[in-house]
This record gives sequence, C-alpha cells and structure tokens, in this order.
Amino acid sequence: MTDTRFHIPKNSGGRSHQLLAFCIWLILAPFGLLPGFQLVDYRIFDIFSTLSPPVPETTPVILVGIDEPSFAELNMQWPWPREIHGELIDSLSSAGAAVIALDIVFAEPSTDESDHALAESIRRAGNVLLASDLTVEETAYLSQLIRVEPLLVFLDAGANTGVAAVALDNDGVMRKLPSYQDGFAISALRAWQTANGFSLTRDVKNHRLLQFFGPSHSYPYVSYYQALDPDNFLPPGIFQNRIVIVGRSVKTTPDPSARQADTFATPFTLVNNDLMAGIEVHATILDNLRLGLSAKPAPGFMQPAGLALVVLISIFLFRGWHPWLGGISALIIMVMIMANSFALLRFEHIWLSPQLYLGGVILSYIGEGGMAFLRERLGRRRIKQAFNRYLSPVLVEQLASDPSQLRLGGETRLMTIMFCDIRGFTTLSERYKNDPESLVHLMNRFFTAMTAVIHKRDGTVDKYIGDCIMAFWNAPLTDKNHAKNACSAALEMFDRLDSLNDELEREMKSQGLEPVRIDIGIGINTGLCVVGNIGSDLRFDYSVLGDCVNLASRLEGRTKKYGVGIVIGPETADAVPDFDTLELDLLAVKGKVEAERIFALLRTNELPDRQNLQEFAVRHLKMIEAYRRGDWPAAKTALKYCRTSVPALATIYDIYDQRISEHEKSALPENWTGVNTAKSK
Repeated sequence: MTDTRFHIPKNSGGRSHQLLAFCIWLILAPFGLLPGFQLVDYRIFDIFSTLSPPVPETTPVILVGIDEPSFAELNMQWPWPREIHGELIDSLSSAGAAVIALDIVFAEPSTDESDHALAESIRRAGNVLLASDLTVEETAYLSQLIRVEPLLVFLDAGANTGVAAVALDNDGVMRKLPSYQDGFAISALRAWQTANGFSLTRDVKNHRLLQFFGPSHSYPYVSYYQALDPDNFLPPGIFQNRIVIVGRSVKTTPDPSARQADTFATPFTLVNNDLMAGIEVHATILDNLRLGLSAKPAPGFMQPAGLALVVLISIFLFRGWHPWLGGISALIIMVMIMANSFALLRFEHIWLSPQLYLGGVILSYIGEGGMAFLRERLGRRRIKQAFNRYLSPVLVEQLASDPSQLRLGGETRLMTIMFCDIRGFTTLSERYKNDPESLVHLMNRFFTAMTAVIHKRDGTVDKYIGDCIMAFWNAPLTDKNHAKNACSAALEMFDRLDSLNDELEREMKSQGLEPVRIDIGIGINTGLCVVGNIGSDLRFDYSVLGDCVNLASRLEGRTKKYGVGIVIGPETADAVPDFDTLELDLLAVKGKVEAERIFALLRTNELPDRQNLQEFAVRHLKMIEAYRRGDWPAAKTALKYCRTSVPALATIYDIYDQRISEHEKSALPENWTGVNTAKSK
C-alpha cells in the first residue's frame, strides 16, 4: 500500500536555506530603483546626518540678513533702492571684508542714478560677487534652460557672478551639492582663497550629499541694518578677512502657505520644523567644499553585493530557528548595519544606505521562521494522521444517510465560530506532572461538560486542540439563529463550569487534596467561512476555513487581556441586540491590517445593577468616543465612573487609564483614530 503522508527529509535543509537566501536577494535587489525606496533612503540620511554633524571649528563666513528688524529699522518696502546696497558694500569693504557676496539677482534695471551708485560701490570694493540664476523657458516645441545674469553695468564695474540656484530632491528637501562649476558658493570660496594665497578648491563633483552643520541660524549672523553701521552696532573687526554673504533671511516656516522666498527645507527641518535661509545654505555649501565634508554615494555594486552578504549571514544565524534568539540576533545585526552606515557617513563621508540590508535581515528572519513553522506543522500533521478522529453526532447521521458526501469539497456559508480555551493550563498541567492519568481524566470531564452545552445549542464541535475547544454553528445543518445560539452556549458554558468546579472542589476536599478551579476564555466571531470535507482522498475532516475563524481565535486570546470571559466580533454583536454587550476596543489583531470593533458579552457578575445599567452604558460609550478623538479629560471622567460602577470590569478601565497616561506625555499621531494594534496572538 502506498504511503501518502508528507515526509520532510532531515538533511534537505541546506538547499532550502540557499534557495530562500536567493529569493530574498532577488526580491530586494531591484528595490533601490523604486521611488518609494529613495524617499525612505532620504529620510534615513536625514536622521543620520543630523545625529552628530561634523561642525567646523571655524568658518570664514559671516551672514548679513535682510530680515524683519532691518525692514523695521530702514522703514522701506522691498525692493530697496540700490543706493542702500551700495552703502552696504562700501561699509563692508571699509570693515575689511575679503569677499562681499550678494545673493540678489540684479537682472532688471532700476533708476539710472541708483544703478550708477551701486556700480560705483562695486568698482571701489573690487571684491563683489553677485548672484545669477537659471530659469526654464517652456514653448510648444522645446524647453530651454536660460542663465539670468546681473545687468552689464555691474559686470563692467568688476562684479563677478555665480549661479545661486540649488536643486531639491523629490520630497522638496535640499540635500545635494550643486554641480555648477561657477556656482555662487564655490565662486565666493575661490575669491577668498585667492585673496589669502590659498590653493583653489577643485571642481565640484556630481551627486555628492551636503552635510548640514545644524538648524537655521547656526552660522555667525548680523542684520543688514547693523552691517550698514558696524561702528555703532557691531564689535570691531567682525568682517575682517571674512566672506560676507548678503541675502534675505525673513522668518522661516515649513508651512507652504506662509513660505517666504529663498528658504529651503533641510534634514534639520525634520528636527525643528524650521526652513533655512538661502544665504545659510550657500554658507553650508561653501564649508562643505572648503573642508571636503560632502558625502559621496557608495559605488553601485556595493548595494547588491552587500545585500547578498547580509542575507547569507542572516540565514546562517537564523537556521537553527528560535524566535527569541533569532529576534535578538536580528536586532544585533540591524544595529551593526546602522552603526556601520552612520560611521561611513560621519568619518569617511560615504553614504551607504542601510535600508536594503535591514530589509534583508527582516525577510531572512521571517523566511526562516516560516520554514520552521512549516516543518513543525507538517510534523504535527504526520503524527495526527496516526490517530482516528470522531465526527460530531449530527454529521455522522447526515453522512450515514448520504455516503456520497465522503469526498473533498465544500461551500461558503455565513457561520458563527467559537474558541474556548482553559486559562492557566500550563500551571494546571504542572500540578499533575506526576499524575498524567488524573490530568487526562480532568480534561475529559471538562470537554464532556462543555461539549454537551454546545450540542444542546445546536453547535458542532470541530476539534479539540490541546486544552481548547473549537466549535461552529450553521453547518452542516442550517441554523438561522446561529449567532444567538453561540452566545447562549457561551453563557451557559460558564454556568456549567461553575457547577463542575463545585463538584471538583467537593471531591478533592473529601480526598484531602487542594481543590482545582478551571477558568476559561471564549472568543466568538460571525462571518463567511468555507465549510466541508477538507483533507486528502484517504483522510479528511468536516471543518471550516476562513478569516472569520482566525479572528475568533484571536478574540479568545484577548479575553485575558481585557479581563472578561467572552469577547465577540462586530457581526456577532450586531446579530444579538437583546444580549448585554459592551464595546471593548478598536483592535487590529496580529496578522490583520484592518481594525475591528470588538465587544464583551457580559455575564451576570459583569453587569451593574439594573437601575444603573443605562447610565453605565452611556458613560462607557462616552469614554470610548472621547478616547478615539483624543479628549483625555472627558475620557478619564467617564472612565472613573465606569470603573466604580462595575469593579468586575476594572481591567478594561485600567488598560484605558494606562493608555491615556502614555498619550498625555506626547502629541498624538496625525491620523489618530484610537486603533490599538495587538502585538501578540
């Protein structure tokens, strides 16, 4: 006879590990080309570059800001008369400035008198740099990049020019070093180096990343009106041999509706929500060029090659699967990856994004866990196939009358699923570790009592899973009141359990033994399921499959968390309006993305006095609503009343009390809805 059972060869693991590593590499390697990947890469760079920026000990740059105090002091609207800028140039030149760089594009003529006055100041100073700009002209036939230069009268007076335009990444943040060989910052730097007899900075390299040294106003700074009269407002020698960058520095804000001209988002904008003035951006570019601090991206081959190495190492470490040890190993590897990426950026000025490598570690952990889970499940299946299973009496009668149903197949039905589990079974089994027969006898009595109640309410016991009972309603026979019958069965199971515990207590006391009390938790959920004979041609069971089943199991697991006996799903609660139910939470159970409203099916000992029931229900609902809109005072007021009214439900209110205390310490997320994400089954 042919053996059709699954067998897993013990020595076949090496090949499967290699295949898993290759699949993970194949999945992740192309991710570096996706826009979403680049956005996350940008964010990681922002975080790393702001952790410990390489702040220069000294800088030749000082900023002169056209700011709010200057507008107030000069009492003039923008644009100011060009004679004012000429006076500033004369003042800075007299104060010993080595380079006077105006981040202002004088491309349009003013009055002849004003332009002539500014030109004469430029000629007298002999060290003035003016900004030029780049603009794109769009026509129906072409797109043309045009350089906008200052007026010829200023160039004839001896002014040099540099391109002040900068490029932003797709998310609107300034990160990349401008690649113009005659950019504004590098032109100012070269003029300063020439004046001091230093060797000139080499040409700018493409695709390098800027290292910002701090948030806005990290550079030496004075207001425009102060620079016009440094003798009265500023210390002596403040401009001596300095690169003075002049430009607008109005109040900066990341709000696009209030954003002023010539301000930019930088990695530090994520830290303090401030934009940086253009003159400070130019100063940052200048010091990056002067000190060689800009970071170059790692060579293209390093990402896929490094990913392969990380995945192989991770697979090797996780192959002897253990959730906790594997998780700790994964955490250590990820910390080492991030530390290496940070060190390369901070000390070697190389940017090697850790994102792909972190993904490789996580997928390796999940993949090895999945393989271990599969091996364990298949092993259990092989063992279970050695034992016969008993069908429910109703199903036996139906199959006896129609043997043609003994084939694979099924149908989709709206059903109600129940999971009933013994709480603290590990402790109970420890007590009987030297007397396993008594433990089996005790479990048989428990299963018999609970099964009788389920059958009484027209339910079918699917299986016994350790100390857990799984049952369902509305199959194989139709039951229009399946949700009501399941809830009635759950309440009666607790009543029957009380009787069983009383029987056990009397029996054990008569034997001089310490009594044992059994406690249970029940999860019930209603939804569409696939039900039918499921298995192989040689062996099958009448069972159910579907997401509804999984949620019922998760709900049973939450009973202990919330300190209630019965937790039901939203469709079940809607189907039993005559039962006493209480909304518990908006929960995203483990393994699901969408959140579900979950409810407690209240037993007699979990209810307030009947005269206070309506008030209690209203107060509890107010607490839930206040919590979900982030109104902590209202939530706490309602919570206090509810906890006092029904002490048996104190665990629920302790949970909300703790959550509110944690949320009060920090601002709520933007998309706050009050969803609680379960971190365990």
